[in-house]
Amino acid sequence: MCKLGVMGGTFDPIHYGHLVAAEGAREELALDKVIFIPAGKPPHKPGHDLADAGDRYLMTGLAIDSNIFFEVSSIEIDRPGPSYTVDTIQFIMNQYPGAEIYFITGADAILEIITWKNVERLLSLCYFVAASRPGYRLDELWEKVGAFIQCPEKKILGMEVPALAISSTDIRRRVREGKTIKYLLPEPVEEYIAKKKLYRR
Repeated sequence: MCKLGVMGGTFDPIHYGHLVAAEGAREELALDKVIFIPAGKPPHKPGHDLADAGDRYLMTGLAIDSNIFFEVSSIEIDRPGPSYTVDTIQFIMNQYPGAEIYFITGADAILEIITWKNVERLLSLCYFVAASRPGYRLDELWEKVGAFIQCPEKKILGMEVPALAISSTDIRRRVREGKTIKYLLPEPVEEYIAKKKLYRR
């Protein structure tokens, strides 16, 4: 059976935290590959001033280029209207019939996910990999999730990722303030940000 990892997000910009989480999940769960899917118009971040979708897609491609198990997809960018994860996962399942899908995201983001469109259906379609910083108490996450929806714990798998201390928000702030972002993200992405003058405002 094919086992696929799916990592969705704004990737604004993509950084080593995303990449370490994806590679850790690939190794730990013996995934055949991980598909990175930059969001088109994320409904949960309507006020967030995103970099252009094309720039975010290209930066993601630059970041994963050296890993043969990673690929990037533009399905959410190409699809008109808001990007709903349940629709994306269904699309992936149609592309890979019979595949086992693992949606990789941050543990903190799980609490957002339970408010997403058709979350019960989403949980029936795939597993969630909750990537967390070392020391993060996943038992507290189960309690919070259980307060909103009925979800068997085996559908949400925990995984520690030290590099998750890096954040896209902090990288954008550092660029605005003229501070270095070296070693927070792959060098080709750093060069792209400088060349395109992203996040300067």
